[in-house]
Amino acid sequence: MAKSTEPLAIRWSRALPSAPSTVTVSRDAAGRYFVSCLCEFESQALPVTPKIVGIDMDLKDLFVTSDGMHTRNARHTAKYASRLALAQRRLSRKELGSANRAKARQKVARIYARIADCRLDGLHKLSRRPINENQVVCVENLAVKNMIRNPRLSKAIADAGWGELVRQLQYKGAWAGRQVVAIDRSFPSSKRCSGCGFVMDSMPLSVRSWVCPQCKAEHDRDVNAALNIKAAGLVVLALGANVSGRGQVPVSCSQ
Repeated sequence: MAKSTEPLAIRWSRALPSAPSTVTVSRDAAGRYFVSCLCEFESQALPVTPKIVGIDMDLKDLFVTSDGMHTRNARHTAKYASRLALAQRRLSRKELGSANRAKARQKVARIYARIADCRLDGLHKLSRRPINENQVVCVENLAVKNMIRNPRLSKAIADAGWGELVRQLQYKGAWAGRQVVAIDRSFPSSKRCSGCGFVMDSMPLSVRSWVCPQCKAEHDRDVNAALNIKAAGLVVLALGANVSGRGQVPVSCSQ
């Protein structure tokens, strides 16, 4: 720190890629200190693979891939809900401006920091696998800020961290030489049959599986959506143009 007369005792988990050009010390609301080092490094592309995957975001499972892999939603906020509520009740009883209130406020901040850390750590681990295993990753361009306005689902959507997951996929893909393709948010991935292309008029969130009226194919809602996202992503990749609404897109594709 700026006023330290002696070097800080630091245990490095790994060597820095280069001498830092800037070192920034910051403190968060929970009272934790962080040291940020700005370094230069050269990313290394991963070996080319023929695999392509589509990813559908969900609340029950954080995301589902076109390969049929379901990734559980950890629901970090719900996990710490009772502990957070207790800390907030204790905070509300403290006298304004008192030292005890400052301590109680910091306890609440530490719980929020714990939730954020768990969410970020989980997303980093989950976003690594699709990038490592696939050359092309197709995702939806979700309007998360608009979706959070839903009063019933706002907390669950914010806790899922879809926007952060897509951000991590994009920059990790750029580092690894992978392509991350975002399709138009208006594309009816859930309502479209991935077998024949038939589009249902409506598809409530309560419907988790359905049968296509035209080709009679049975679909898992999320896997079917991921397959459609994969197909639409390949169109974007091949033509350089986006697809939306009921526009014509291939209904199936091969790796």
